[in-house]
Amino acid sequence: MGMTITEKIIADHAGKKEVHAGELVTVKVDLVMANDVTAPLALKVLEKYGIDRVFDPDKIALVLSHFVPAKDIKSAEQAKIVRDFAKRHNIKWFFQEGEGIEHTILPEKGIVVPGDLVVGADSHTCTYGGIGAFSTGMGSTDIAYAMATGETWLKVPATMKFIFYGKLQTWVSGKDLILHTIGQIGVDGALYKAMEFDGEAIRSLSVEQRLTIANMAIEAGGKSGIISPDEKTIEYVSQRAQKPWKVYQSDPDAEYEVVYEWDASKIEPLVAWPYLPSNVHPVSESTHITIDQAFIGSCTNGRIEDLRVAARILKGRKVHPYVRCIVIPASKQVYMQALKEGLIDIFLEAGCSVSVSTCGPCLGGHMGILAEGERCISTSNRNFPGRMGHPKSEAYLANPAVVAASAVLGRIAHPEEVVGKEVLEEVFA
Repeated sequence: MGMTITEKIIADHAGKKEVHAGELVTVKVDLVMANDVTAPLALKVLEKYGIDRVFDPDKIALVLSHFVPAKDIKSAEQAKIVRDFAKRHNIKWFFQEGEGIEHTILPEKGIVVPGDLVVGADSHTCTYGGIGAFSTGMGSTDIAYAMATGETWLKVPATMKFIFYGKLQTWVSGKDLILHTIGQIGVDGALYKAMEFDGEAIRSLSVEQRLTIANMAIEAGGKSGIISPDEKTIEYVSQRAQKPWKVYQSDPDAEYEVVYEWDASKIEPLVAWPYLPSNVHPVSESTHITIDQAFIGSCTNGRIEDLRVAARILKGRKVHPYVRCIVIPASKQVYMQALKEGLIDIFLEAGCSVSVSTCGPCLGGHMGILAEGERCISTSNRNFPGRMGHPKSEAYLANPAVVAASAVLGRIAHPEEVVGKEVLEEVFA
């Protein structure tokens, strides 16, 4: 019996010829990641056990991303703990406030490459599967162990395969494919499973959109999300990689727990209503819902392609007078590219607020908190009660085009309601 791409990566990192679902293994890690919220907890564990070293300062990434720029004394102290640790141990991949969100900058800078095994103290560490890495989130205690030893243990996950065939409709993106998936199987439908995506619709997507799909695997309970590398992946990685990489592919006779196949041409832009990412509805059934805020950003959809799509909608138009539209590029590099392309001018002229790179409102951190009864349509990944502010506020999840169109009309809207039947060209170049 052959192996899936996930099993192959795990087997190599466990020093074994083969592994299969359900097997317990110890693996060597290529990168350990934590942020300003989770790293201090891991560092306290190291301190508790008198461990004053890391296994390899070149294989640890510490990113200040969640409550930055510091919103209060507590968040400033959290950041200082991480900063001091990075300085003391000469951590190579330490990123200060404003550099960006970890799940954007690590692939963007070529720190994560295909074939890597990455663990991170953040649930959306699964993002890196978009370039063919096995990456998964872990608790801070496990991360402390990995920082100290360069190893972790895990149970080899069974793999579920999701095949999307057909041609995508205009304004449908990777965000809609993952929302469709979660809507079909539920928020626990892939519990502790590897979610492998394939098919002509997946292969038509840019690498950035593939990262969006992998990012939200955790919203279905997945241990990881992964897309086998192809020529697009190699082109993306070859321009960025800080180290050699290895391409793995699933064997034709690999065993899958279940295989789903869907016609992507029948999927329209989707919206996840409160209070679950699985509460998915077509945008055409959501246009009666008024909004108070629109958020374009996060590790899910704050990359340059996402901003291009939003700017395409907002150019020459104004945000609705009773709507706040917040745009946050997911990294400094994205911000600089958006400046170069004139996208920031478009956003400001439309009436948006543009912020330094941060997670910000995605997790209800700051820079866009919702009051009781307010509604936000967001390009982020999670819409549980209180996720973006007051427990009685509401967050709706959608792709950047839908969010931008909604910001203009003051209600959830299909992009065609704003721009007509124009063809979307060169946005995903």
